[in-house]
Formats: sequence, C-alpha cells, structure tokens
Amino acid sequence: MRLARPLLLAALALSATASVGFAPEQEPARGASEHAEVRAEVNAPKPVFPLYLRDKRIHGLKPFQALVDAAPAGSVLRPAPGSYAGPVNLNKPLTIEGGGRVSIDAGDKGSVFTLETDGATLRGVHLTGSGDVHDTEDACLEIRGHRNVVENLVIDNCLFGIDLRQSNENIVRNNRITSKHADLGVRGDGLRLWYSMNNRVEGNSLIDTRDFVVWYSNGNTIRDNIGRRSRYSMHFMFAQSNLVEGNRYYDNAVGIYVMYTEGIIIRNNLISHATGATGMGIGFKEASNTVVENNDIIYCATGIASDLSPYQPDTKIWIRNNRIAYNGIGILFNNERVGNIVTDNVFEGNLTHVAVNGAGNVRGNTWEGNYWDDYQGFDRDNDGRGDSAYEAYAYADQIWMEKPHALFFKNAPLMEALDFLERLAPFSSPNLILRDATPRFTKPARHGIQPPA
Repeated sequence: MRLARPLLLAALALSATASVGFAPEQEPARGASEHAEVRAEVNAPKPVFPLYLRDKRIHGLKPFQALVDAAPAGSVLRPAPGSYAGPVNLNKPLTIEGGGRVSIDAGDKGSVFTLETDGATLRGVHLTGSGDVHDTEDACLEIRGHRNVVENLVIDNCLFGIDLRQSNENIVRNNRITSKHADLGVRGDGLRLWYSMNNRVEGNSLIDTRDFVVWYSNGNTIRDNIGRRSRYSMHFMFAQSNLVEGNRYYDNAVGIYVMYTEGIIIRNNLISHATGATGMGIGFKEASNTVVENNDIIYCATGIASDLSPYQPDTKIWIRNNRIAYNGIGILFNNERVGNIVTDNVFEGNLTHVAVNGAGNVRGNTWEGNYWDDYQGFDRDNDGRGDSAYEAYAYADQIWMEKPHALFFKNAPLMEALDFLERLAPFSSPNLILRDATPRFTKPARHGIQPPA
C-alpha cells in the first residue's frame, strides 16, 4: 500500500500532461492550459552546509536570511547596498528590491536562493556562488511557487541558473544568466521549467550555459530572450502549447529542439550559427501540430531537421514564411513522413536546399509558393510566380543521402566533380526529391529580427 499511492500520483501527473490531437488542417490553439497540483513534494532532501564549509570570501558577511526573517509578510525589503551571505529561503510573500546593488553569495555550496512561496517579487539582485553538484542540482535560484515575479537579476558562478519546478504563472524577465566555467556538457541548465505551466519567460540573456529546457510544461510564453554559446537554446520534451517568439539564438549547438511535443508555435526568431557535426537551427523528434513561421534560420549546419514528424496521425507541421539561408542543408528529413506543409519560404545560399536520408523523397508533402535561388524557369506573365514547377533532384548527392557516413565527403572536390558530371550527362537516374508547382520568381522582401548592436 505504501508504494501504491506514489505510483498513482505519478500516473496522474503523466495523464495531466497528455495531449489532445488537433483535427486535420487545424493549427494548434494558444491559451491557458489547465493544470492541477499533482505532486505534493518534488524536492529531494539537500545537504546543509555550515559556514565553515563555505568559501572564506563570505565569512564575515551579514546573512541575508536574517533580513528576510525580520521583514513582515507582504512588505517591501530594500536592503542596504553591499554583499551578503547566502543561502536564502523565502517562504512568505515579500518584495525584495535590490536596485542592482545587492549581491548574495552562497560560498560555492548548495543553492543560493530558494523562492518557496506565492506572490513574491525578487528584483535587482546579484546571485552567485552555488555549489557544483549535479545530483543536488545546485542553482542560483530555485522557484517553487506560483505567481512570482523574478526580474533584473544577475546570475553567475552557479551550476544551474533559474530552476522552476511545479511552479505556475510566474514571470521571469530581464535576467542575465551564466553558468560556471566548465566544459559545455557539465555545465548546468541556464533556465529549466519542469511541470510548470503558464509562465512568462521574457527578455532574458543566457550565455555560456548548457540548456534551456521546458519539460512536461504547458502553456508557457518564451519571448525576446537571447542565447549564446550553449548546447540547446531551447529543448522541449512532452511540453504542449508553448509559444516561442522573438528570440535570438547564436553560436549554439542546437537552436530549438521539439521532442515528443504538440502545439508549439515558433515564430519571429533569429537562429544562426548552429554549427558542428550535429548543429541544427530547429529540430523535430516525433513532434506534431507545430507552426514554424517568419523565422530567420541562417548559417547552420542544418537549418531544420525532421525525424518522424509529424508523429500523431492526421496532424501537421507548418513551415511557412521563413528565411532558410546559407546553411549546409536547408531542411533535412530523416524519412519520407508526410504531413509537412512548406509554403512561402525563402531558400537561398544553402549548399543543399532539401535532403532526405535513405535517398528517399518528400514529394508527398505540400510544397507551394517557396522562393528557390536555383530556380531556372521564367515568369513571362509577370505574376511573381514561375511559369514552370521547381523540381529538386539529387544526383551524386544520393550517395551521402543513402550512406550517412559519406556525408563527410559531401563537399569534397571529387564529389563536386561527380555531381557536375551527373548533371551534365547522367549515368544513373536522378532522384526527384520534391516538386513546388508555384515557386516564387522574385525573392520577397523580409523584415526579420536584427542582431543586437
């Protein structure tokens, strides 16, 4: 009987996040996601570190916890400028105004600040000096409550940055987050949402962290953030109906990855320089009913990578009005899955616009009104559309599409020469990958997101 109750609660938690399929041709709806308190306790016990085990730099500093304990619930705490010793646990509604002149340092042990209440505000504070233990998930800020506001924080020298766990309707805004100096794979996540619904994550800067993850979390808005030199700028898993809008992601291994997820809207983002052997701007893994629109996806190893997506029956992936430019591969499909609707995009400067692993094709998907910079037709009636269809063939490229290990030689001089000869006088049948019956003849003007000054 002791095991039955936790197992039942876990089953309820999973069922609470189960998705509901959309009708064919219906785009994912945005709106408040219903959620329930499905777990009473989500925090594993953490060790307690006395002062003598913490770094000597915080010895002699006034404990910030004493100020929190003395402040009445519902009041505004304006500490005197200076440095204070952590850790801090806030378990009552309180507004803390640091004014950018207050620093809290945990001396490289445990987490720095835990916000374990509803309706509090933490603003203008520098948090630093967490521990470096992944098992206890040492972080600068742990949020364990609802309807809190966390803004204008500077977070550095922490393993994890901001960790929301089963916390709903919070605002996380205009924070600057970096991790500890470590190799990419052993840093902590800059931002993490776990079973957290309807939060707003806006205007944050995540630089030199590991990932920004949204797991089992629905109805969140992620807007106007900057991510640099991380692994995943955004990683969704089992997370439904989230909005990703107006973000700028540079020099990360992966821009946005959508995994086992439905109802994501990705629009007006700039994703560039996702390079390396596995670099991709946007990736899908068994995702469904996702909209990708009006993004600039440039200078990536692969612009968009799709694996078994859309996954659920009678669902779609809409890819429209994007600029997919100067990538190694514009869109890479891992299989011949149908249900992708690719319309009104600009494909320019990619070494290969569209590729399909296994030397397959994606003709069963919808391709309409895209601009292709290698289109060789005419527009005699000046209607802005090509008079003939755009057809993408794979010639010598069939070699690396069929044998992924040959991708290493994709742009080798010998492969380029072989491809030229194949196009000049084919000695094998080329593979028709796609057909766009109404290609744009003139590249449409775009007003994408500009990089910061």
